[in-house]
Amino acid sequence: QVQLEESGGGLVQAGGSLRLSCAVSGRTFTGHGKGWFRQAPGKEREFVAAISGGYTRYTDSVKDRFTISRDDTKDTVYLQMNSLKPEDTAVYYCAARRFIGIDTKARGYDYWGQGTQVTVSS
Repeated sequence: QVQLEESGGGLVQAGGSLRLSCAVSGRTFTGHGKGWFRQAPGKEREFVAAISGGYTRYTDSVKDRFTISRDDTKDTVYLQMNSLKPEDTAVYYCAARRFIGIDTKARGYDYWGQGTQVTVSS
């Protein structure tokens, strides 16, 4: 099985930056898809970013502000978040698929971390 552990969340002012990390362990493969989702109070869990091989994809609201990346030597996936806005406030979850490719739907992922809180104040 695969275990995912997020870290790096916290409280920042609007315009600030955070880098989230997702440590991946267990039986997985670097070429399989990895994603970040977020869920704010009273809202549905939504897609943020994903990576598979050399491909990346972002939801429109974070394009040009967030960057997903992967360091295979450390078995870690990152989400660099710049120019943060209050609307980015949510619990952020790391997820992994058992297959190659990008999926923007939560049901396309098989393993999930426990989440890390990101709060952006104005």
